[in-house]
This record gives sequence, C-alpha cells and structure tokens, in this order.
Amino acid sequence: MKIVIGSDHGGFELKETISEYLLKKGLEIQDVGVFVPDSVDYPDYAKKVGVAIASGEGDLGILICGTGIGMSISANKIDGIRCALCNDVYSAKMAKGHNDANVIALGGRVIGKGVALMIIDTFLNTNFEGGRHNTRLGKIKDIEER
Repeated sequence: MKIVIGSDHGGFELKETISEYLLKKGLEIQDVGVFVPDSVDYPDYAKKVGVAIASGEGDLGILICGTGIGMSISANKIDGIRCALCNDVYSAKMAKGHNDANVIALGGRVIGKGVALMIIDTFLNTNFEGGRHNTRLGKIKDIEER
C-alpha cells in the first residue's frame, strides 16, 4: 500500500510523526511536503495529495493542517476524492467503512500524536462495507459529475 502524505506548516510536526510511524510499519510513503515549518498555503498541498490519489499514483492520502478543515475542503474539490476530516477514531472507522474515504484530513493543532496514530491505524485497517453504502457513493458521484 502506498500512502501519499502532505501538510502545511500547521501540520508539519504531526506529518513527520505519522510518516515515521508508517515507514516503521513497512508502508510506502510519498511525502509531497512541506519539508520545513515555514508558512505555506494549504490548498497547494491538498491538491498534490488529491491529484496523486485520484490518478492512482497512491492508494490512500493523509492531509494535515492546523485544524484539518482547509485541507478537507480543498481535497474534496478534486474529482474522485472523498476526504474525511477525522479527529477521533470512530469518525475514521465510519469514513472508511461507510464512505470509502480515500483521503483523511487531521488537525495538527487539534489532536495529539497518540490519538492521531490511532486514527491513522483505524483508517488504514478498516475496509469499506459496500452494500447500501455503494448506492450512497453512487449518489455522491452523480453530484460530483454535475
């Protein structure tokens, strides 16, 4: 599994922690930045991760900014991206299980490192349930195509 990860300055520290954690678990990581904690514009990094996932360059994406809100809004503008803002484990489980989210957004100034890693584990290890949720995803795709 290849994970594409990106952050702005507000998520830089948490991105580094998550990247290190995922590498230790043997996962392939593509880090699209930032690489220093200098101020940047979050939509630029949401676009990099979103385009990589939508094009099939990566399997799942992780975005981190101060709150996760700006990243999730930006990423969801890209066709084929279902980005969920998750600041708790239950939301991560539902994002993947019910919504088949392919990108997760986290708030680096909202959650601690321990919770973030539990969220990431849940997101990566939860399978999409299909069934009635396929109908709902189809309706989301219809909205996206209009």
